[in-house]
Amino acid sequence: MDQASRILAKWAGASETGTELVSHERLAVGAWKKAVGKRLADRARAVKLVRDRLVVGVDDEVWQKNLWGLRFQILKNLEAAIGPGIVASVEFRILPQKIEPQRAASPGRELALQPVDEADLIADPGLRRIYRNSRRREIA
Repeated sequence: MDQASRILAKWAGASETGTELVSHERLAVGAWKKAVGKRLADRARAVKLVRDRLVVGVDDEVWQKNLWGLRFQILKNLEAAIGPGIVASVEFRILPQKIEPQRAASPGRELALQPVDEADLIADPGLRRIYRNSRRREIA
């Protein structure tokens, strides 16, 4: 029994009107995680398909070199997932890491958590009193 991605690839390639229901790019990018596995797909993201070359974004040069050595195995897995003729080669590009949006901390909350006096951080009351007296003499 054929996989759904293969059937869609054949169907999209055989459309008579020229408009594809499912583009080859969507098939290739969608099959990337299955072809390389979840752990590798977290570090290398399929970006786009240019003609028959799949462009993959990696974090750094080390990943680029290591994946370049595995390119034939990756191509074989992609062909098994989506069928032949869609992806002929893979190009690995170094892309910056995507940073997720974060909430800004409210300044009022941070100020409330900070101690008013650094002497309050001294646990021993006698040492705290000596520290405060010596600090007063320094300033005066």
